Amino acid sequence: MFPIRLTWQALATFASPRVSFAHTDPEQLHQVLAEQAAAANREAAEHATSAAAWNVDELHVQPGLLEVRRDILADVHYLEGLLIGARRRGLDRELIERLAAAVDTGHELTVLLADTALTTITAAHTAGH
Repeated sequence: MFPIRLTWQALATFASPRVSFAHTDPEQLHQVLAEQAAAANREAAEHATSAAAWNVDELHVQPGLLEVRRDILADVHYLEGLLIGARRRGLDRELIERLAAAVDTGHELTVLLADTALTTITAAHTAGH
């Protein structure tokens, strides 16, 4: 990669979390995917430690669930925009099918998270909180 492209990618990251560059080389894309997974894995230990310290009862879990659901809803709406654009432009059928599946899965996840958040209330009442 050229240094100027790295500079532009760094600037794009600060400007907007949605701005990125398309990759035409599968190896480059695999590298980006691996870097994303590695970064998430590094943060996982911190999240687990924080969760163990802060989530002392059912109601303490709820704010985290709501935060995650909010973020996923925003991402699902973004994915819906990508899907609408792909359909309007008649892009590859497999791409459209995979985007549609991602959107559906995202919606299912937001429903599951909402149900889980509601469970924190019923579980707290059962536990006598």
